[in-house]
Amino acid sequence: MLTPARKRLRLEILIVLGLSLGQSAVYSVVQLADKMSQGPLSQSTSTLNASRNNREFFDALYQLLDIGFSLVPVLLVIYFLAGEGPGALARLGLKRGSLGSLVKDVLTGLVLAAVLGAGTLALYAAGRAAGITTAIIPSALDAHWWTVPVLILSAVRHSILEEVIVVGYLLARWEKLGWRVPAAIIVSSLLRGSYHLYQGFGPFIGNVVMGLLFAWLYSRQRRLVPLLVAHALLDIAAFVGFSLFGKAIGLG
Repeated sequence: MLTPARKRLRLEILIVLGLSLGQSAVYSVVQLADKMSQGPLSQSTSTLNASRNNREFFDALYQLLDIGFSLVPVLLVIYFLAGEGPGALARLGLKRGSLGSLVKDVLTGLVLAAVLGAGTLALYAAGRAAGITTAIIPSALDAHWWTVPVLILSAVRHSILEEVIVVGYLLARWEKLGWRVPAAIIVSSLLRGSYHLYQGFGPFIGNVVMGLLFAWLYSRQRRLVPLLVAHALLDIAAFVGFSLFGKAIGLG
């Protein structure tokens, strides 16, 4: 029988996911079904950073507002954890450490980004060849002075939102509910893959693998910075690289 505390914790998780990546997963499944009902996935397109207004000032404003408000669930997660006492950030894997540990985390993130970046490009090419991945356009923003900074902010936003909630928060909450670590890692990874389904089955598979690796590393080290660095670098390379050079590259 569930205690009131466990019921409250489950409800908290549902609220957080309903306001963030769980909502994205539902929309992603519907978008995938929509695209498949119209024809082969290979003929569909997924745009990740689209223009929101044909006037430069308002486009930039909408982009910044979207980035800012999308991070509110992260603040909600910190608020919930802070209600249990000091150390909310530490429970998310954002522990204070020495300069040496920070450098190690950053270097680990760089290595992860390099390995995953190569794998992502290969998987994207294979998915396109197999017809199970849409054509991915990382950025459809017009070329303005603010385009690259906004794309970098967008990449950092995705990194913070996904790693804090899907890894740091959910693994901590599921541990409190008594879940075993392997089960938590698998469900976290499937969630990560599910909100990328609108891009096709190739990105779903790639993000599940990325999720397994990230959640496993986190379960061993309880440090989130390497994952934040790796994810941000992957998305910056995709968003900014496409914006500057116009080459369709996969996204993790």
